[in-house]
Amino acid sequence: MPKISVVRDDLFKALGRTYTQDEFDELCMEYGLELDDVTTEKAIIRKEKHLDGIVDESTEDEEVIYKVEIPANRYDLLCIEGLVRALRIFLGLDEIPTYTLSNFPKESMLKMHVKKETSAIRPFIVCAVLRGITFDEARYKSFIDLQDKLHQNICRRRTLVAIGTHDLDTLQGPFTYEALSPEEIKFVPLKQDKSFRADELMKFYNSDMKLKKFLHIIENSPVYPVIYDSKRTVLSLPPIINGARSAITLRTKNVFIECTATDLTKANIVLNTMVSMFSVYCERKFEVEPVEVICSDGESCVFPDLSSFDMEVPLTKITGRIGVPLDASQVTSLLTKMQLRAEEITSDKKSIIRVSVPPTRSDVLEACDVAEDVAVAYGFNNIPRTQPVLSTQGRQQPLSQLSYLIRLEIVAAGFTEVLTWILCSNEENFSMLNRKDDKTSVTVANPRSSDFEATRTSLMSGLLKTVRENNHHPKPIKIFEMGDVVLLDATKDVGAKNSRKVAALYCNESSGYEEISGLVQRIMQIVDVPWIEDPLSGDSNGYFISASKTEGTAFLPGREARIVLNGKQVGTLGIVHPKVLGNFSINFPCSYMEMDVECFL
Repeated sequence: MPKISVVRDDLFKALGRTYTQDEFDELCMEYGLELDDVTTEKAIIRKEKHLDGIVDESTEDEEVIYKVEIPANRYDLLCIEGLVRALRIFLGLDEIPTYTLSNFPKESMLKMHVKKETSAIRPFIVCAVLRGITFDEARYKSFIDLQDKLHQNICRRRTLVAIGTHDLDTLQGPFTYEALSPEEIKFVPLKQDKSFRADELMKFYNSDMKLKKFLHIIENSPVYPVIYDSKRTVLSLPPIINGARSAITLRTKNVFIECTATDLTKANIVLNTMVSMFSVYCERKFEVEPVEVICSDGESCVFPDLSSFDMEVPLTKITGRIGVPLDASQVTSLLTKMQLRAEEITSDKKSIIRVSVPPTRSDVLEACDVAEDVAVAYGFNNIPRTQPVLSTQGRQQPLSQLSYLIRLEIVAAGFTEVLTWILCSNEENFSMLNRKDDKTSVTVANPRSSDFEATRTSLMSGLLKTVRENNHHPKPIKIFEMGDVVLLDATKDVGAKNSRKVAALYCNESSGYEEISGLVQRIMQIVDVPWIEDPLSGDSNGYFISASKTEGTAFLPGREARIVLNGKQVGTLGIVHPKVLGNFSINFPCSYMEMDVECFL
């Protein structure tokens, strides 16, 4: 869940009264929020610098900061403006605002011309203007913070949408949105003094901790998106950086907002959120100047679209879902507290609630969302508890129950359970285990770290890393893990499947193969699988262990065995290859076994 940080005194001033910490916490809970932390700016800095234990006597007069946890789909609450507006309406202190567009004929609107080449990189752009806005330091900071929050949330780190904000008085319309080769684009980027070509910027920002994580979005493309004004001044190179010429300051009075995107729906939500939150500071409150976007085929659209959309929900669908017998007037009153205008209409003698959803409430999509808002406004704690009509009995899934029983027996054998990440690096999945990449793992399209770029196809790397990090531990080290691996499977609707495995590793001055082999026999004993004395007899009702002649595995040649159950291989065990141990910086011999659990069901 995203969190926003607000200065307590500014928040209480905007709300019109002072709350104790407990009172504000209760208000947040009533609205479906959570007061996550109470801190100060200096305390946050000390924490980031790992100076938590150092007492700073100058903190007595510091501003108190509230960190409030926001639902992930409530983009309108990601800034203090939206939070205050929502709480004041919830408390009945304010009316629901009406967001309007300036009354401009199309001929007089600012225009954004879109070139057809942009379809190859970021095909969509939406724009708007905030006229006569007044910034101070707090408002300006909130304006920038909201962009960052949206970039991290709905924009998916700028991959889906990138926001650009500009001082309109430094620019000259009409504007053009183009896609050019990197060598053709040259401008002075934000917070820089000299001009760069776009390809030079990619190298320059490769060492920038904040911007380098966005470079991959366009750096391998033959063309880069770029926005120009009529004098060929670069507004921005989305989604990387804005131009220095149009940078916003505290003196800015007219703000031009552009959002380039690969998803038009999300671009509209982002633009509507930006303008609806900060149009409150314009000379004409909640009024936004539209911009005409003209596509390469001549089709034009006007943005932003601040119209509300209506949905009709039967009263019984609302009251039935929350379990409270409310009449229509009560429901409409409760919806008003949640910024939803509502009225009762009658159709075929049935009571219908017509709900008008404003542009700020993009999270309201279906009747269940309306019912949820009624429940929030009514108060979940006020909903009476009732006995369910249908009697049900909960129990463990068979796979979970079997896993638990096997887990207990392995612990009884002296092994310690570990839990490792289901994500790992490609190297740990294959080359470090002396295996060839068989293309069975699920890879992450945009990994945050090279340590988490694919799903594991074996539990082995996780156990070896655990031994590596605990090399100082007295020997022997006896560990095991019961967990899922993920494998590609074209027959599944999601293209992959989870498979439950159990693995154990023994590390000591000697390999301890007999320990691992004995553990396999114990597992087979408790799941009541008989041992096949003669594998060549044709008896397939049971299991046996036979030598494996497979080359290029994680095991020492001649020291690997197959676990065969009912004629099918379900696992392997053996002595780990010294090369693999060296890859994980382990200096002691290890024995390892891994087998399927689902085969016992």
